[in-house]
Amino acid sequence: MTPERGPRINLHPFPDPGSLAQALAQAVADDLRDAIHVRNAATLAVSGGNTPKRFMQALSQQALDWSRVTVTLVDERWVPETSARSNAALLRGHLLQGPASAAAFLPLYRDLPNPEVALPDLERDLLTLPLPLDVVVLGMGDDGHTASFFPGGDRLAEALDPAGIARVLPMRAAAAGEPRITLTLPVLLAAGRRYLHIEGQGKREVLDHALASSQATGGAPIAQLLRQVLAPVETYWSA
Repeated sequence: MTPERGPRINLHPFPDPGSLAQALAQAVADDLRDAIHVRNAATLAVSGGNTPKRFMQALSQQALDWSRVTVTLVDERWVPETSARSNAALLRGHLLQGPASAAAFLPLYRDLPNPEVALPDLERDLLTLPLPLDVVVLGMGDDGHTASFFPGGDRLAEALDPAGIARVLPMRAAAAGEPRITLTLPVLLAAGRRYLHIEGQGKREVLDHALASSQATGGAPIAQLLRQVLAPVETYWSA
C-alpha cells in the first residue's frame, strides 16, 4: 500500500507584498505564455479578497496575448457585481484593465436566487473553457480555508472529494457570510500549475500548522488540498 503523501509546497518568501506581487505576476504570465505557445489559448482562475489586489494589478500589465486568455474565479460569493463583496467586481477593477482587458472573463455568479439553481448553467458554461485550467492562484483564510472550502461547510466533503465529478458546487458555512459557489478539488488538482498567495505572519502560522498536521484524513481544508497535489504548490508569502 502506498503511504499517503504529506502536505507539500515550494515556499517563495518576499520582503514585502509589492515585490511578491511582481514576482507572482511574472511567474503566472510565463505560464500563460507557455500555454498559448502550446495550444494557442490559456485559462487562468484567480481568487478574490483583499490580498490579491496588487498581484492582479501587476499581472494586468504583463505583455502577452491576452486575447487568447480566458479568466475565471476560483470561487465567488452569491452577490451581484454591484456589491462590494463581489469577487467578479474585484477582478474587473484590478485585473481586467490595460493589456489584460482583452481577456475573456467567465464569472461564476448568475442572476438567480441561489447557487443551487444556477448549477446546470455553471456546469454548462465551464464546459466551454479549454480545461484543464492552465493556472490557478489560490488564497487562504485565517481558518485554513481555500477556495470556498470552509471548515464546517455544508458540502465540504463533496467539494474535497478527489474522485468527485462536479466541477463546481455551492457552499454554505458560518464563516462564509453569503452562500458561495466554488470550483471543486478535482478541477484545482487537474490544473497545470497551482500557486498559493498568502501575506502576513498570522497566515504563515496557519500554513505551517497545516503542513505539520497529521497525514490522516481531515485537518484544515488547505492541508487536505496540499496532501492531494501531485507536485508541490508554489507558495508566495510576504510578512
